[in-house]
Amino acid sequence: MGLERCGAAGTTAALAILNDAVKKGGAMASSAIGGLSGSFIPVSEDAGMIEAVQVGALSIEKLEAMTCVCSVGLDMIAVPGDTPVEVIAGIIADEMAIGVINNKTTAVRIIPAPGKKVGEVVEFGGLFGTAPIMAVNPFSPAKFIRRGGHIPAPQRAMTN
Repeated sequence: MGLERCGAAGTTAALAILNDAVKKGGAMASSAIGGLSGSFIPVSEDAGMIEAVQVGALSIEKLEAMTCVCSVGLDMIAVPGDTPVEVIAGIIADEMAIGVINNKTTAVRIIPAPGKKVGEVVEFGGLFGTAPIMAVNPFSPAKFIRRGGHIPAPQRAMTN
């Protein structure tokens, strides 16, 4: 579509255009088929995504932005095995907030890889592929995560 690499500026816009085209094509093709249709961006299962991570073009934060316009959430992302549980919870909370606010289905498959560091790879085998270990933001969400609670449904209108 004209991007040097997935993850470059414009990636989320390109993904939005692609996802919209897939949905429109699906709607035109059939009126009796249901389910999700659109782009799916699992890191470990796509050579282009793996390469984009390895050259530093794609981060967890950029993947999160891309989930705002695609069918699913953060998928098959390997992180260092020593990643604090609060950081993983914060990543899950961020993705869940995108789903709640945008009224869309989303999910997270983030995989802590014991003994692995950023830049190394983990082999899952078969269709699960190979995942480069991605860096996580070094700043802690621990105090926020430990507060507990829930993210409420958003206010949709101020009229009655």
